[in-house]
Amino acid sequence: MSKQRCERVRDLWSQVDALMMGMNWTREDVEKPQILVDDVQGDSHPGSYHLDVLSEEASIGIYEAGGRPAKFHVTDICDGWAQGHEGMNFILCSRGIIADMVEIHASVIPWDGMILLSGCDKSTPAHLMAAARMDIPTIHIPGGAMRSGPGNSTSGLAGPLSARKKKGHVDLAEMRDYKLTGCPSCGACQFMGTASTMQCLSEALGMALPGTALMPATMTEIRRMARAAGKQIMYLADKGITARKIMTKANFVNAMKVHAAIGGSTNAYIHMPAIAHEIGLEIDPREFDAIGQEIKYITNIQPSGKYTAELFWFAGGIPMVQHMLRDQLDLDVMTVTGRSLGDSLAMLEEDGFFNRCLGHLKSYSIPQHDVIRTPEQSDKCGSIAVLDGNLAPKGAVVKYAAVKPDMHQHVGPAAVFDSEDEAQTAIIGGRIRPGSVVVIRYEGPKGSGMPEMFMTTDAIVYDETLNGTVAIVTDGRFSGATSGPCIGHVSPEAVDGGPIALVEDDDLIEINIPERALQVVGVKGEKKTPEEMEAILAERRKNWTLPERPQKRGVLKRYSDSAVSAMEGAYMR
Repeated sequence: MSKQRCERVRDLWSQVDALMMGMNWTREDVEKPQILVDDVQGDSHPGSYHLDVLSEEASIGIYEAGGRPAKFHVTDICDGWAQGHEGMNFILCSRGIIADMVEIHASVIPWDGMILLSGCDKSTPAHLMAAARMDIPTIHIPGGAMRSGPGNSTSGLAGPLSARKKKGHVDLAEMRDYKLTGCPSCGACQFMGTASTMQCLSEALGMALPGTALMPATMTEIRRMARAAGKQIMYLADKGITARKIMTKANFVNAMKVHAAIGGSTNAYIHMPAIAHEIGLEIDPREFDAIGQEIKYITNIQPSGKYTAELFWFAGGIPMVQHMLRDQLDLDVMTVTGRSLGDSLAMLEEDGFFNRCLGHLKSYSIPQHDVIRTPEQSDKCGSIAVLDGNLAPKGAVVKYAAVKPDMHQHVGPAAVFDSEDEAQTAIIGGRIRPGSVVVIRYEGPKGSGMPEMFMTTDAIVYDETLNGTVAIVTDGRFSGATSGPCIGHVSPEAVDGGPIALVEDDDLIEINIPERALQVVGVKGEKKTPEEMEAILAERRKNWTLPERPQKRGVLKRYSDSAVSAMEGAYMR
């Protein structure tokens, strides 16, 4: 909303100012530029718990620059609280609800600018979606990274510990120690999961100040950067630099390249198309794949690598990645600094950012190139592939950077389940054979809300007889912490009658990552020609009917009734 329109709308109804006066605003305050400061703070998880502190710092910066902040809140939720029960079905739909609430906050009152504070899986893309919708001057402040656990460990240890607990293979002392140390501070989980990935992509899109993604949440530097964002939003408001002037197609391409370089989460293939949709851009996940085949994978961060997120920031974070990729990025794109990406990186280096970060890294006696390599030091490109074939005509995704090379090409018999619960019970019960392809269906956006399969994937990883030989194929999604041959987002999903609904036990499933193929290639263990398989699937389709599904109500029903496919972004129409 333009400055002139803001002033005109505020002048329409005198109660607007009276309401503000009732909240300790002064007469001078109502004449200042007014900035919405919207966060997801709450007792929902460590990634949001501390955001009130950063919100206060941003507000101070706004005051210092001559504006008046107004703080609003929409608390997000955590996948970690929802594991193993129906609460997981609500996680993805929360993204759209958060975006809707921010849109409501930003629409009812005319704001000169907006600061959004978040740092986790659904809240960060939700905030970027809202920024794209509103198209007012906006800065996103990432919530930063959690401190590392003992021995460079992460909160992701919950998966194998839970799987071992179900088999009685974990003692109480080990479980107690994990509970006390798995999340040693506030901030997003310590690996390059979806939370860390989306913080990085916010910065790569130009929507966060340079160097703020995955900044350790316990350091005073993150508070200084939040205050700097408060000051900077006043500059953007004065110059009329809105979110859509920053989130251009060129910046999305830059972000895709950064995603390939950092080995980001598969969930970015849901979130980036959804963000782009709000602007009117179309981002096909296959673009990600094509870009990934040109960009070197240069980081060494868990779950695909060795180190944790705070060490990634100590090695220079996203600015260092952008510096390494500078010959492949569009350095002329606009960022929230009000300057080009190239100028922003140069200013950051001149300010000593890289030297300060690397000084912290020296405390750990870890060489910088062990955490972030140069492209010349890497022999791998990208991290995620989009697969197509008669099982996924509209696509599926796999994080091949986290798959052992001998499973990049695999043919195995299908073990088919109509829910994740059934599949996990079979895995824990020892009913899955080595070499199998576990098919989990009716878990897509329309099916059940598209839950992640973290407990199931870790149940396989823990089982020594299955780990490294068993793949999962699903129309659901996976945690950013997932490793192994896990193929998700299969589209069309089963509820829509996609081919995944037609698969039967002991069909032969072919996974061919180099050829980007996901195919049903046989029946009852016997290979068939493509023509024979096409005829078999066509005959099965004639007899297929949608199984009776649990009745949904409320927000989950609204989401399932209106969600587009995972490959399009799983947003609500």
